Amino acid sequence: MTTRDAYLEKLKAQLDEWDKDLDRLDRETLKADAKTKIKYEEQIKELRQKAEEAQQNLTKIHDAGDDADDDAWEDLKQGANTLWNMYEHSFKKAKSDFKRGYREGLEE
Repeated sequence: MTTRDAYLEKLKAQLDEWDKDLDRLDRETLKADAKTKIKYEEQIKELRQKAEEAQQNLTKIHDAGDDADDDAWEDLKQGANTLWNMYEHSFKKAKSDFKRGYREGLEE
């Protein structure tokens, strides 16, 4: 397995994990009050859009295949890392918001 293949597998596994987490957050949304539910649904929509961007980037890297020279590979990898970091930050924030909102809802 090449370094590129290992990198692609790592990104795919992370994307699959985030998709499962988003599905769990979708289920949590069902427990929320109407106002909070709207906020959660907006966050999930944004996260799913970011996931789609990440998937497109993953496809772009995969399609570049072994034909990409080292510089092109590094550019693609850097772009993927930037996108992944942004997605991860957004996802962690949304999860935190969900937990905080859920706790606050229980306290009311």
